[in-house]
Amino acid sequence: MASLRTWRRRWSAQDGAELIEFALVLPLMLMLLLGILDFGLLFQRYHVVTNAAREGARISVLPGYADEDVEARVAQFLTAGGLTDTPTTTVGAPNYIDVGGQCIVTRPVTVEYPFTYSAIGALAAYFGGGGFTRSGLQATASMRSELSAGACS
Repeated sequence: MASLRTWRRRWSAQDGAELIEFALVLPLMLMLLLGILDFGLLFQRYHVVTNAAREGARISVLPGYADEDVEARVAQFLTAGGLTDTPTTTVGAPNYIDVGGQCIVTRPVTVEYPFTYSAIGALAAYFGGGGFTRSGLQATASMRSELSAGACS
């Protein structure tokens, strides 16, 4: 009977329960922390790509600038923002919008930038998830020409 009480005390003791709970919760907390960090990096890079598209659209509507100047300005803006991969920059054809007999010219500029998830992608690939490995950030901006509006032809 004494040995039965000893076994019951040993199995009902709470020694080490916190360690077991910590070992179960730690991987989830680390995944959450790394997910927050990855989302922050994604958000920062998306803002840089969006602003680069705006800057390219601004250059594209100024007189005297060619498509190569737009691509160079976008690349310069991305480099200044800390993004080193090569973007794909597309300068669209001018759009002519008739507003009350006046013609407004706009040009769209699309910037695509490859983005790799760093921490979550590696962990997801380890567990069989491949959806986080690589994706692309894309931003399109369209600006109005700074030349005076004339009649649409």
